[in-house]
Amino acid sequence: MRTIGVRRILGLILIGLGLLLAVIYFGQNNRSAPPTPRYYGPLVPTSIGQTAPAQLLQVSDPTTALLAVADSSIRPDSIGQTAPMDKATLAPAPATKRSSTPLAATRTPISQGTRTPATKRSSTPAAAASTVTSPPSAAPQPQTDVQQRMCVSAPLPNLVTSGITQLRPGWYLDWTVAAHPARPNNVAYAQMVRVPQGKPDPDLKTIGKIAQQNPGSLWLVGNEMDVIWQDNATPEQYAAAYHDVYATLKQADPNSRVAIGGISEPSPLRLRYLERVLKAYRDQYGQEMPIDVWNVHNFILPEQRGSWGVDIPPGFDEARGLSFSIDDHDRLDIFKQQLVDFRRWMAQHGYRDKELLVTEYGILMYADYGFDYPRVRDFMLGTFEYMRTATDPALGLPADGNHLVQRWCWYSLADTYYPTGNLMDPATRRLTPLGRDFKQYLETHP
Repeated sequence: MRTIGVRRILGLILIGLGLLLAVIYFGQNNRSAPPTPRYYGPLVPTSIGQTAPAQLLQVSDPTTALLAVADSSIRPDSIGQTAPMDKATLAPAPATKRSSTPLAATRTPISQGTRTPATKRSSTPAAAASTVTSPPSAAPQPQTDVQQRMCVSAPLPNLVTSGITQLRPGWYLDWTVAAHPARPNNVAYAQMVRVPQGKPDPDLKTIGKIAQQNPGSLWLVGNEMDVIWQDNATPEQYAAAYHDVYATLKQADPNSRVAIGGISEPSPLRLRYLERVLKAYRDQYGQEMPIDVWNVHNFILPEQRGSWGVDIPPGFDEARGLSFSIDDHDRLDIFKQQLVDFRRWMAQHGYRDKELLVTEYGILMYADYGFDYPRVRDFMLGTFEYMRTATDPALGLPADGNHLVQRWCWYSLADTYYPTGNLMDPATRRLTPLGRDFKQYLETHP
């Protein structure tokens, strides 16, 4: 009898616990969970009615901020405004035949370096000398002209091999320095030294060592040093950092090709930033700044202190520069005009005979703002066609049939922070519709 009573009590307790768990489970599932605020980062305005965190989270994407932002939730007061454009200076679609001289014959190509088995590379600059393993591949096929020109940027290192193998661009970058970078399909790799507040990262000793291991490589010195949440260097700080990195590279490998860092967009304010860089170099070292390759980013973003976009360059007192709206972000006429303006600026400063690389551009705005797949596709393919064909007998590179742009790099292969321009799904590693468009363009143009 006593045993039966104990069993009965235990049974009632278990039934009661089961009922309690059921109440809790169904109660939670019927309760509407509050929406998770979506943070767009400092380059993109935050979603309406939502507030960005006071400080940026650390993420792997190097395009995101490195510094605290007081309030990125400020909505642009320029929405609905259009940046003034000088329509008369837009370069018309070239009617002349493209030069039949292959691009490789006009300049020294980006070095393929020595292919070496590698292990996965850390996202930290100091560990970037480690590597990513590339699977064995067949003998590399000769690259077409378009392949040599087209690049993808890779924010997520673990997707490089899969993405490059599927897309087959001629080169890529990942905003870091690597002794043995992954080179699927014998793709070229662009090294990048970061210069936060004018301090080379990695250090000069590491840079020199890696340059010796990768002779003839292209080196980009700095990444958007004009943006406070990127390398954030005054013109004077950048000039000093460039001098030290350039001297280190040339001593370690005289055949290295050194490119100036890319400003975020060639606006009048940021062209003044570059002019101060050139002047600071002359003043500090008594000679013109030696630049093997010119480099620029070509985003279309507003310049307003304390707001979304690219803010004001460090070392400048202005409160506002260009007032672009959200809808201006994919305007092809502005994209073209900025490149013409930059090539004109290069010619005026004695650099017309230098290559021009556009090492970062794309769509950062989200679909929430109307940037759906067809819209992004049209912009991407429109920019490809313009940069592939645009020539100017007064401004273009004579050694490249007077083309305005020699190489360009789409943002990006795959990113979880600014995913609108993704060529690959980071979860499935399959090409997105946009990625298939990229691949088709590359395959159908010689």
